[in-house]
Amino acid sequence: MIVSEEQEEEEERCPKPKQHHSRPPSLHLCLLLFTVLVAALFIVTIFSFLTSSPYIDSTHNFDLHFSEIKFPPERNRNPTLSHSTTFPPSSFTADLAPPLPPLPQAVIKSKPNIKAVDTTMEESGPYHNWQLFVEDFKEMMRNFKIYVYPDATNQTQSQFGPIFLPHQNPFDPKLGNYFSEHMFKLSLLQSSLLTLHPQQAHLFFLPFSINLLRNDPRVHSEASISEFVSQYITRIRRDFTFWNASAGANHFYVYCHSVGREAASKFLDLRNNAIQVTCSSSYFQRYYVTHKDVALPQVWPRSNDQPLTPPDARHKLVYFSGRIQNSRIRKELIAVWGNDSYMDIFFGCTPFPYEEGFRKSKYCLHVKGYEVNTARVSDSIHYGCIPVIISNYYDLPFANVLNWSKFSVIINQGEIAFIKKRLLSITRQMYLDMYQNLCQVRKHFLWHKTPRGFDSFHMTAYQLWLRRSMHRLSH
Repeated sequence: MIVSEEQEEEEERCPKPKQHHSRPPSLHLCLLLFTVLVAALFIVTIFSFLTSSPYIDSTHNFDLHFSEIKFPPERNRNPTLSHSTTFPPSSFTADLAPPLPPLPQAVIKSKPNIKAVDTTMEESGPYHNWQLFVEDFKEMMRNFKIYVYPDATNQTQSQFGPIFLPHQNPFDPKLGNYFSEHMFKLSLLQSSLLTLHPQQAHLFFLPFSINLLRNDPRVHSEASISEFVSQYITRIRRDFTFWNASAGANHFYVYCHSVGREAASKFLDLRNNAIQVTCSSSYFQRYYVTHKDVALPQVWPRSNDQPLTPPDARHKLVYFSGRIQNSRIRKELIAVWGNDSYMDIFFGCTPFPYEEGFRKSKYCLHVKGYEVNTARVSDSIHYGCIPVIISNYYDLPFANVLNWSKFSVIINQGEIAFIKKRLLSITRQMYLDMYQNLCQVRKHFLWHKTPRGFDSFHMTAYQLWLRRSMHRLSH
């Protein structure tokens, strides 16, 4: 028998077993190794298929989160999977995964109706979150303290004493646009938020009146008003320690209408740090800093409240009356809609009392004049007419509490030509919902000598509560 060299090498590695009927041990070992190898290859193939399969992606198909996955105890885990095991990119499997089939109708009905819940929240009223607001409001009433500098309670400055004292007749109709300014001071002095102990105070009120300075012949002009305020703050900083503790960041002053815009211009810390509570709340305007400053509702003195005209008795679509000399937007409004029979739009005097237009109309326009603000917003709310606000850059009062889109219509100044189309597209049910919400927010635009409930004073105080300085005095 001839043996080749290849056979000889193979026989040296695996010598031929002795001849007998049973399998030799070496053959058992080879078969065992072969079986283990095949099993390992099979396991690797199955694992690779599972991890790369386009039909298996629990992260996307079943909307699970890793925090929800419950792993077995460590000793029961697959020893072949280590902590460094990587999974296929989720974006890849999401692209390949087929869409899930639609759920049966019975299953859909048995699931929570998320859309219905959201709708209920949206239709719950004119507030972003009434319960959250009420809880924080209660906290404010328990803890918030405001200190008023003594100028507002005595004649420490005999020459200019009346500038700091409360107005003797705050409901005088002649106060007009400055009514809110005077009522805030009067309400604060009558409120439970007042403290006579400055060490307890969160905020400090600077009680000068821009309106009274404006009507004082010794001051009068905007330049003189800013000089007066600068000298007053200099005295406050010199005679008291409270200003210097925060460079004025926990101080605030109140005014309504445009003449007060320059009041802080000559005192840097007052302008940059102190809180400005103002009706002229345009965040496109210098000196007003939204989130630091507070939008004050511009309200006129009101007589006794009268019942509102119901929606079905309001036969006019739109009402507006006002001067146009100081406003390009108003001029455009008159030019486009002045002769429309659906709208009562007037400049100058109206053929009927001013208030009547609000009572008989569904929508009342607030159109920017010299300032973004006018009393027409609160007039509309007071008389039950849905405000249509055409005034860009207007930081609306109490906007972090009130959802203005639920009781007003906001239109960009560049869309005056579409006013009628926009308002006619509002369904009757939508209008009735807005009217109902408007009735709910009316209480927030009322002033009382002794503040009560959620009136204008308390709503404004809540804005100050949210902005209370982190600086507290330590004595």
